[in-house]
Amino acid sequence: MKALQYTAIGTAPEIREVETPQPGPGQILVKITAAGVCHSDQFVMSLPEAEYLAAGMKLPMTLGHEGVGTVAELGDGVTHLAVGDAVAIYGPWGCGRCHMCAQGKENYCQNAAAEGIRAPGLGRDGTMAEYILIDDARHLVPLGDLDPVQNVSLTDAGLTPYHAIKGSLPKLGAGTFAVVIGTGGLGHVAIQILRALSGATVIALDVTEEKLALAREVGAHHTVLSDATAAATIRELTGGLGANAVFDFVGVNPTMSLAVQSAAAEGDVTIVGIGGGQATLGWGAQAYDVAVRIPYWGSRSELAEILDLARAGQVSVEVEQFSLDQGPEAYHRLHEGTIRGRAVIVP
Repeated sequence: MKALQYTAIGTAPEIREVETPQPGPGQILVKITAAGVCHSDQFVMSLPEAEYLAAGMKLPMTLGHEGVGTVAELGDGVTHLAVGDAVAIYGPWGCGRCHMCAQGKENYCQNAAAEGIRAPGLGRDGTMAEYILIDDARHLVPLGDLDPVQNVSLTDAGLTPYHAIKGSLPKLGAGTFAVVIGTGGLGHVAIQILRALSGATVIALDVTEEKLALAREVGAHHTVLSDATAAATIRELTGGLGANAVFDFVGVNPTMSLAVQSAAAEGDVTIVGIGGGQATLGWGAQAYDVAVRIPYWGSRSELAEILDLARAGQVSVEVEQFSLDQGPEAYHRLHEGTIRGRAVIVP
């Protein structure tokens, strides 16, 4: 089968012919119908060799941690699934035994690091291939009649902001304000989630008018260029108080500093982007009683919930479609910042 693989440190991914995996007991072979391209993949491919190997990742590795498909073959002992079922792949795999995994929060598995458990495309072969081997049926969620290309990105670009926003919903009733910094792949979905689930006025920030246009299309009440005047503009829009919740989907020094400056007293600052930035916290550096959170991905039940929002027509993803052979081009476009919304690979 064809697979898009990262083969050597510092090189671009390439299409290779690899063996089609065969399911053993308890495993499921899934035929991929769509796979999402993510900045996390670029982060992995940017790691120096020592850090890459220290993280337990192998070479070559099939990329892709967002995936949907149909069940192609069942290993012995697999129940409650049938060949042909449309499924979404839950990406953050854990041990399945610890306290967090028992709650469906495998994104916070307490044993994954010690036991060398890696997520597809983030340490083990991922979804950018014709087929993927799934170790356990609990990592599959029914996709139903949702379009695979339009909805594959919800497995991360939907699940991650959904999880981040859900933690702040008690602070986002009527008359409140939520700020979204970065309106690309995750941010444009976050705006829709906020509109669907909260009573907040949504203020979206990005560095170009083109990206802000997408933010307005998906429901942002206000759009602001992310420049030196952005913090003051947010204060003006919020009556001088600041936002009740700020979600940074970039995570570099300037955006993290802006997030902290923009939060109201008792507000939440949630850093989702993995830009490698740091923020200064301390007495007087932020409003009183601000809480800073750095969440990761989401739970299995939250994946089912974000898919339900899509079925209800409350969330959709702006996508650009590429063939598997065009996979390297998709990553180049992502690096250049010219993808509108989310890039999707269709084998």
